[in-house]
Amino acid sequence: MKALSQLLGRVACECMAGTMDTQVDAVVYDSRKVTKGCLFICIAGANVDGHDFAQEAVKKGAKALVMEKEVVLSDAGVTVIQVADTRYAMAFIAAEWFGNPAKELKTIGITGTKGKTTTTYMVKSILEHAGHKVGLIGTIEVIIGEKRIHAVNTTPESYLLQEYLRQMADAGCDAVVMEASSQGLMLHRSQGFVFDYGIFTNLEPDHIGPNEHADFEEYLKCKGLLFRQCKVGVVNRDDAHWRQVTQGHTCELETYGFSPEADLRAGKLELVKKPGELGVAFQVEGKMDFPVEVTTPGRFSVYNALTAIAICRHFQVEEAVMQKAFLEAKVKGRIEMVKAPGQFTLLIDYAHNAMSLESLLGTLREYEPNRLVCLFGCGGNRSKLRRYEMGEVSGRLADLTVITSDNPRFEEPQAIIEDIKAGIHKTTGKYVEICDRKEAIAYVIDHGEPGDIVVLAGKGHEDYQEIKGVKYPMDERDLIRDILKERGWKENMQTS
Repeated sequence: MKALSQLLGRVACECMAGTMDTQVDAVVYDSRKVTKGCLFICIAGANVDGHDFAQEAVKKGAKALVMEKEVVLSDAGVTVIQVADTRYAMAFIAAEWFGNPAKELKTIGITGTKGKTTTTYMVKSILEHAGHKVGLIGTIEVIIGEKRIHAVNTTPESYLLQEYLRQMADAGCDAVVMEASSQGLMLHRSQGFVFDYGIFTNLEPDHIGPNEHADFEEYLKCKGLLFRQCKVGVVNRDDAHWRQVTQGHTCELETYGFSPEADLRAGKLELVKKPGELGVAFQVEGKMDFPVEVTTPGRFSVYNALTAIAICRHFQVEEAVMQKAFLEAKVKGRIEMVKAPGQFTLLIDYAHNAMSLESLLGTLREYEPNRLVCLFGCGGNRSKLRRYEMGEVSGRLADLTVITSDNPRFEEPQAIIEDIKAGIHKTTGKYVEICDRKEAIAYVIDHGEPGDIVVLAGKGHEDYQEIKGVKYPMDERDLIRDILKERGWKENMQTS
C-alpha cells in the first residue's frame, strides 16, 4: 500500500475531501477494473469519460479519486483529489507506484514521422552487441528479455509504460529504447521521468484528423515536447522543421545528417546490390570516423543508421561492434528481405499510404531493377483518397502493379480495388488485379524475372486480415512459405 501523499508528491493538486494520508492498494484508470481499496483516476478519453463512472467506482470500493472536473458524489467517505490534468497526473502517480523504474535505466525516446521503429531495433541490436541488456517499446511490440508483448499503441498509456519499465529493470535491463509518438507526447504518456536521450528523425504531414491532431502545427508542437523532457537531444539537421521542433528546448542539442554543419555526418554514399539483397554503404564523419554498411536500401536507411550511431556513441560502443550490428539488425515488415527462388529480390514493407509508398518505390528505383513490381491493397472503411493516391503512385513508379486485398473490413474487396484502379488510370502504368492475397503473392513469385525487385506493400509486420469485423490469421511470410512448398522448393524460407 502507498499513501496518496507519496503518489502525488510531484503533482500540483488539492485535496477536496478526505486526507492525503489515505493508503491505497492499487492504481486504476479503467472503471471496469476498479477494486476495493484502490485509487481511481478519472481519465477523459475520446469516447468515454472516466468522470462519468466516479460514483460507480466509489460503490465498488475505491478509496480515493483523482479528478480534473467537478463531480457530485453521494458518498462523503472517499478522498477526492483535484488536479489540472488527470492524464498528466497519472504519469507521475504511475511512476511513483512502480518505484520510479526509469531511474534504474538509460532511457532513449525516439520521435518523428518515419524511421522510429527501424531505429529502435537498430539501437537495441548495437547496444546488445556491446553487452547491454535492452528493453524495447514500440509500434510492433514490447520486448522485455525473452518476453514479447503485442503492442496496442506505439507509446502505451503512462501506467502501462511504467509497468513495462519496472519489469525491464527487474529483468536486468540497463537501457530501454522506445518510440515516442506525437499522440503519446500530447497525452503525457511518457511523463513522470526525464529521458536521457531524445531523438528527432523527421517530420511530414501525418496523423492529422479526428481523434489525432487538429493540424500540422499541433503535430509539430507535440513532437517538440520531447525536447523539454530529455537531457540530451539528437536531431536530424537535414529536416526542414528541426529548428521549430526544438524551439524552447531545455536539453543539450546535437545534430546529424548529410549537412556539412551536422555534428555527425554521412559521406561517400554507395548503393549495395547483391543477389536477393539491397543495401547502402557510407562513411561516418564528424564526431566519429568509420565506414558502415547497412543491409536495407536507400537514403532513409542512412538516416536510420546515423540516428542509431548518434545515440550509441554516448554508450561508448566501439566502431567494430556497430559495424557488425548493422549487418545483422532486422526489423519485421520494414524493408524485410525474404529469401525466395529465382534471381529476383523479394521484400515486405509496411508502406500503407501514398507518402510512404512513394518513398519506398523511389528508393528501390535507384537500384535500377529489371522491373519494379508492387503488390498492395487498401483498407476498408478508410479514406478513398488514400486508394486513389496509392494507385497513382504505384502506377507512376512501378513497372507492374498487382492490386489485391488488405483488411477490407466491412467493405467489398472488389469495390476497394476499383478505387485503386481509378488512381492507376491517371497513369500509363500496367497492372493486374487478383483479389485473393495469397494468389496475388503466388503470381508475383511465379512471374518474377531475373533482376526484378518485388515488394509486397501494406501489411508489413501485421499478421492478420480483417474481414467483416473478424481478424483472421494471415502472415505474408507464412503465405510465401506455403507457396514455395506447394511448388516443391526445398530450402527453408527465411529473411535474408
